[in-house]
Amino acid sequence: MEKEKIRMEYVFDNASKNSLWTHIGTSIGLSEWFADEVVDDGKIFTFTWDGHAINAEMTGINPNVYIRFHWLEDENPNSYFEFRLHKNELTGGLMLEITDFAEPEEKEAGIILWDKQVKDLKRLLGL
Repeated sequence: MEKEKIRMEYVFDNASKNSLWTHIGTSIGLSEWFADEVVDDGKIFTFTWDGHAINAEMTGINPNVYIRFHWLEDENPNSYFEFRLHKNELTGGLMLEITDFAEPEEKEAGIILWDKQVKDLKRLLGL
């Protein structure tokens, strides 16, 4: 079955762009909220949850703008997950846009999981 693209946006008005980037664009930052442990060799990132490791290739990066990963176990070469920072056109505040792909029956659960993880990230940043 074909995966569907999911796009979610989260407001980070009171966060500094550099601090938010550190938490989404580095293995140390990602290990504070996204996974139990994250290590990388520059291009391959190993994400560990509950002792289970999954590898992802960093397929794109523009520091302080976006970072994109592709799960190596995902057979669809067009699927990825991405963190992107941009300004809210109306308020001028900082936004975090997350793009991911999920099977249609897993889409809602995926959004709930992202919402929980971003809530953890906001708490970590004191928001």
